[in-house]
Amino acid sequence: MNTDYKLKSKDKLTELAKSTGIETWNELTEFIKNLPYGRNKNRTDFGLVISEQKGTCSSKHALLKRIADLNSIPNIDLVIGIYRMTELNTPKIGTELTKNSIEFIPEAHCYLKINNKRTDLTSEQSEFKKIEKDIIQEKLIEPNQVTEFKVDYHKEFLRNWLNEINSQFEFDQIWRIREKCIANLTE
Repeated sequence: MNTDYKLKSKDKLTELAKSTGIETWNELTEFIKNLPYGRNKNRTDFGLVISEQKGTCSSKHALLKRIADLNSIPNIDLVIGIYRMTELNTPKIGTELTKNSIEFIPEAHCYLKINNKRTDLTSEQSEFKKIEKDIIQEKLIEPNQVTEFKVDYHKEFLRNWLNEINSQFEFDQIWRIREKCIANLTE
């Protein structure tokens, strides 16, 4: 983002961010990107990203979108994208897919569109171009939708996909393999 914005809102989330010395949007995005990947104790409390010093693609980007909205920062959209997660485009998932003879699993991933440019601030290593060609579907969402809505949306997508490809896998098997992949990301 070429233009930087001062964080001026007096809301709880912005004040929490400012308590760490952050004054601007660009400082906030840099701070969040450098936090380790990990699930927070409560998926609905985005402030935990700052206080627990970690977050997932969902919690980090939902926090950023919420603070952008509270501070009237324009042209920031929160996106859920379903992409073909492979061991090549997401190497930290390990070899779970190979072990189960699976080429890819459709994975739900959250990121921002800043001035219509896809931006992944999940970690320092995150580069959207690694998964760009594997995007199957995208949907704009609101921060509160990264919790139950995202999970339900993802599960429904997977169930439909398994039916379409006449997979030998049951939904529960695929979800367990996926959870192991996600656990590997955290390690």
